[in-house]
Amino acid sequence: MTDRTAAPDSPPDLSSRNPDWWRQAVVYQVYPRSFADADGDGLGDLRGVTRRLAHLAGLGADAVWLSPFYPSELADGGYDVADYRDVDPRLGTLDDFGAMVAEAHRLGLKVIVDVVPNHSSHRHRWFQEALRAGPGSAARARYVFRDGRGAHGELPPTDWQSVFGGSAWTRVPDGQWYLHLFAPEQPDFDWRHEEVRADFRTTLRFWSDRGVDGFRVDVAHALVKDLDEPLRDVGDIGVTGEDALPHLPPGSHPYWDRDEVHEIYRDWRKIFDAYSPPRTAVAEAWVPDERRALYARPDELGQAFNFEYLQAGWDADGLRRTIAASLATAHAAGASATWVLSNHDVIRHASRLVLPPGADGDAWLLSGGRAPAVDPAAGLRRARAATLLMLALPGSAYLYQGEELGLPEVADLPTEVLQDPIWEQTGQVRKGRDGCRVPLPWTTTGPSYGFGTGGAWLPQPAGFGAYSVQAQEGVAGSTLELYRTALRLRRKLLAGESLTWAEDTPDGVLAFARSEGWRCVTNLSGTDVALPPGEVLLSSAPLPDDARRLEPDTTVWLA
Repeated sequence: MTDRTAAPDSPPDLSSRNPDWWRQAVVYQVYPRSFADADGDGLGDLRGVTRRLAHLAGLGADAVWLSPFYPSELADGGYDVADYRDVDPRLGTLDDFGAMVAEAHRLGLKVIVDVVPNHSSHRHRWFQEALRAGPGSAARARYVFRDGRGAHGELPPTDWQSVFGGSAWTRVPDGQWYLHLFAPEQPDFDWRHEEVRADFRTTLRFWSDRGVDGFRVDVAHALVKDLDEPLRDVGDIGVTGEDALPHLPPGSHPYWDRDEVHEIYRDWRKIFDAYSPPRTAVAEAWVPDERRALYARPDELGQAFNFEYLQAGWDADGLRRTIAASLATAHAAGASATWVLSNHDVIRHASRLVLPPGADGDAWLLSGGRAPAVDPAAGLRRARAATLLMLALPGSAYLYQGEELGLPEVADLPTEVLQDPIWEQTGQVRKGRDGCRVPLPWTTTGPSYGFGTGGAWLPQPAGFGAYSVQAQEGVAGSTLELYRTALRLRRKLLAGESLTWAEDTPDGVLAFARSEGWRCVTNLSGTDVALPPGEVLLSSAPLPDDARRLEPDTTVWLA
């Protein structure tokens, strides 16, 4: 890893005005390669991000979270990191990063960056050194290398499976195998090794010294594995991978969510708290509710993503149970809840929420979005209602780039342009995540709808300009203006971190009051319902003029 410890003068840290800013923040996720392209090469970059930060400030976001911008061959969209303390030259330089942080802080935006501690790129200098050093070497001890099974070591050491498909082990020419829970280009670190731990401490300080306000921790639940010999297979559990978590005693899976991982984050918290104000962190941990609370404890990362909410269907009873459980989990941890509807790994919610219950998203993508067909207007209406519901909840809301434009999933990308390793690793039966990563439209026309002066690294669909910022700016009722109004109101309305459920609602209606004296009502039923009394502050869809009715797939905020 490049060691550049002499940081430039840091800009004023605006979060010092409120060190708990993250508890109720609106955080906007930027996938840098798809956000804005300043040099016209078709790939988004840091200077492009800097030029468009005013859009985020005008939207009303509190922070920008950047997905990886580090040197990478893009075997997994940048999550295969070759150097944790530098910028991919295709995306810019460390000076460009500093300029972006300075501009973000000038606009009142905090900056959160991704840290990817479970695995590196196979191009990382440590892994290249390990390949050269051979079996039994100190260099290989930083990663997970093992001899194979079988008469000649020709079989993988265990039956562990990659999240992206196939075995989690790849054999190297000298006969040993290395572990990769994701792509073969992403070898897993051995976090028992003190050199690994020390190097990540340096990385956290490196970016904190450059003005970063917080970190999103990728695959936070996978760092520690049970590597005692003999290694355990998971086949006798009956299920494999993360699906096995509920079938084993908590904290005992061979490589997911082991209890020992929390020692690492307690160590990291000491680093975060050494800064004034303390740096924040949020865990990406695909674990059951009660286990997620452990990552969000104040002496660890402080917050964790709530994936139960993202995976919940469009059903009032189910959503209420999920929200109540999530709030209770966060409260038990001393954290605030988190809410998210879309990100760089899932089908955009303007499409996902109108798929039939139980629909196979992978099969839908494989059909090019035609089986079943999705009504874009119905999807957008439901997405707007879901967003207004989410923004009314106590805690932090995480927005994914382009959702403020109402972007649908680009499900019909031709297979020859796909970049996601899932496509090849699953034998071309899962199309992957490229459909939510298509570069953003900023203008109604142009070679890439304002993304850059040239084309875009993934093809944008015809008609994408109708979703653009230019097409929606200042247009009453547009999705962009709905988000702007909602975030402006949210800042005025939110104070406490609790809600009170309304118990006398019709079937299919979700309603709650906030301690600040306002209410949120969402109609998830298939019929009109009476609109409760009160002044309408904001509605996700136009309300009928002839009566106080709330139509299906509509959310209102009431004074």
